[in-house]
Amino acid sequence: MSSPVATGRRHFLAISLSASGALLLGLRWAHADPAPAGLPPELLGDDLTELGPFLRIERDNRIVIGARGCEVGQGVMTSLPMLIADELDVDWSQVRVVQLPYGYIETDNGPSNKYGHHGSVGDSSIADDWKQLREAGATARWLLVQAAARDWNLPPEQLRTESGQVIAPDGRKLTYGALARSAASITPPDQPVKLKTPQQFRIIGKPTRTADARDIVIGGSHFGIDEYAADALVVVIARCPHLDGTLDSFDDRETRRVAGVKDVIAMPGPKPDEPFSGPLAAGVAVLAENTWAALQGREKLKVTWKPGPWSKESSGALAVVAHALLDGADSGVSVRNDGNFAAARKQARQTIEARYEMPFLAHATMEPPAALIEIKQDGARLVASLQDPDGASEVIARLTGLARKDIEIRLIRGGGGFGRRLENDYVAEAVIVAKAAGKRVKLMWTREDDLAHDFYRPFGVHAMAATLDRKKHVTGWSHRCAATPRNYRDASLKGKPVYIDCLEPDDFPAGLVANLDKTFYSVTSGMPRGSSRAPLHTFHAFAVQSFIDEIAVATKQDAVKLRLDLLGEPRQIPYQGHGGPTFDTSRLANVLKTCAEKIGWGTRRNDGHGIGIACHFTSGGYAAHAFEVSVEGRDLRIHRAVCVADVGRVVNPLGVEAQIMGGTIDGISTALDLAITVKGGQVQQHNFPEYPLLRMAQAPRSVEVEVVESTAEPSGAGNMGVPSAAPALANAVYAATTVRVRKLPLMAELMRML
Repeated sequence: MSSPVATGRRHFLAISLSASGALLLGLRWAHADPAPAGLPPELLGDDLTELGPFLRIERDNRIVIGARGCEVGQGVMTSLPMLIADELDVDWSQVRVVQLPYGYIETDNGPSNKYGHHGSVGDSSIADDWKQLREAGATARWLLVQAAARDWNLPPEQLRTESGQVIAPDGRKLTYGALARSAASITPPDQPVKLKTPQQFRIIGKPTRTADARDIVIGGSHFGIDEYAADALVVVIARCPHLDGTLDSFDDRETRRVAGVKDVIAMPGPKPDEPFSGPLAAGVAVLAENTWAALQGREKLKVTWKPGPWSKESSGALAVVAHALLDGADSGVSVRNDGNFAAARKQARQTIEARYEMPFLAHATMEPPAALIEIKQDGARLVASLQDPDGASEVIARLTGLARKDIEIRLIRGGGGFGRRLENDYVAEAVIVAKAAGKRVKLMWTREDDLAHDFYRPFGVHAMAATLDRKKHVTGWSHRCAATPRNYRDASLKGKPVYIDCLEPDDFPAGLVANLDKTFYSVTSGMPRGSSRAPLHTFHAFAVQSFIDEIAVATKQDAVKLRLDLLGEPRQIPYQGHGGPTFDTSRLANVLKTCAEKIGWGTRRNDGHGIGIACHFTSGGYAAHAFEVSVEGRDLRIHRAVCVADVGRVVNPLGVEAQIMGGTIDGISTALDLAITVKGGQVQQHNFPEYPLLRMAQAPRSVEVEVVESTAEPSGAGNMGVPSAAPALANAVYAATTVRVRKLPLMAELMRML
């Protein structure tokens, strides 16, 4: 992975002037090789060499801002340019946003990216870029003010800016475009330019429409799957359905008779127990002139596969193993141990226990994986929907022998990510086929390919126990988890603890309960595992927040009050996981109380409806969900859905609301009906009939979202709308039916128990 390079202030910003007189501003690293080709035309200038442009100001005062990062629906193509535009002091209506390509560069200190971090992971874009991109805009504004001061022979401090103009005390105005040429000749300051105060923001914090919304609505926006080239062969692959299985034999005679089919190529799969660094499965690739011919050709293949070492694996067997580990004498891996839980258990007036089971989950992004790639002797060009372009660059370099500086990656809007596009197995497949064919290829995955060959969220069972004293106070908490480790065959997690993304040392109620035991037990499985949306938190929040409700019911306490009592007095608790370095109890308490008030918590009901609530700290932000539901026959009706979130200072309220709303719908969908199961070493789900995403009739009419005002540093919002949705829904179902669902997916278990 590329890493940031420490640079001096003089290397932070680079200023240039195009032949047309446009001011170009961006990042430049010391001793960098020339920038790769492929920059958007709107940001290119004749004098552009080592410049990584974020901003172009034309002489006619047009403003073009480049958006870095991988846009997969989380809104970075809008929110990140907003940071630059506000400090630049232009109207958003003046701005045109373009997607920046991947900007790999080589420096004396190793690989880097001329735009800064370019991936999309863990809700980190806003938090990581909050200061740097604002500095870029503020410095450009400073240069323009200096240019105007020279022109008017006035002190710069007497001038102000507004709507892309510098304004003198007497009312004279000069547009940024008119000042562009002279501004480009001024040396940027050695020290950071003073940034605006929040009270001065004109764009940040204001509801702003998605920059390319019109293109999306009218079908003009291109996604990775939409990219074609006239001479590219379309590729589809028949992949081995067995975990770590191999190709035995194949007969392609009928395939080659299909009109348009050009070639058939056998592909090796990964070696068992080695890290996944290429394709996920052995396969047979069909190359054709068009997608239809390729699919028809694949249907005609006669293939036999050899089962791999996991031929006896099944979901049922995994569950048996998980429960046996939790029941056995194995001590497991200690994740955190505060106080003495065993002693607290002996002294307890009451002990409450429960177990919760989580299934494997697929990502099921609306856009399945796809990649268009061309490989030449002196370079390569990839166009694909990605979340980790660094990883894609490394895969291409490793498989082709090309230097990474000779690999061009064009980023394009992705139809969802949720962690699936952090993996580049589909890029590796495209590279292997393109090398073998000696031609440009467009790899296409179908939905069946996508569900059967994914990096799944882990399977696991959570065993919870709580001890209480005579006053019903929680004195001890035990969270033991038996799960398929997330770090299975993942080279990027080498050296990380086995419990990563399954159990977090500092998560709730760490630091809140005197006697705490967290222990992890490893369940062996051949299923590939990867990051999902809010990976750790969607995996364990259901158990934690459902269990709190069980404690409340068993001890006849109010579930909201119990949570508030556990959170205690407002304080900052150390949190070393993602989203740290601290967890603020008052912020979680605030969203919980606000959510409870909005849903009408505590109101007696006689209509058969039930209300459930849950809250969680995710990726630096705080969210609480509440649902009002009823069960009518075999149908679950969601009458109201409420989410209150604290994401720190908000950059784009519309974007945050959309992310929280989408996360809530995703959380409901996941909780109700989704599970990936394995039998005989093969995934059983192949399309949406077996993996049914939420239908409109199942969804609430609306999701009531409230984003609380906050002066804290901003955090991302893409993940935090998911984790507390499932437990809040299950808690509401219990309130409506007195049936406690401890195994997901919820509907199948609820129908079994009713």
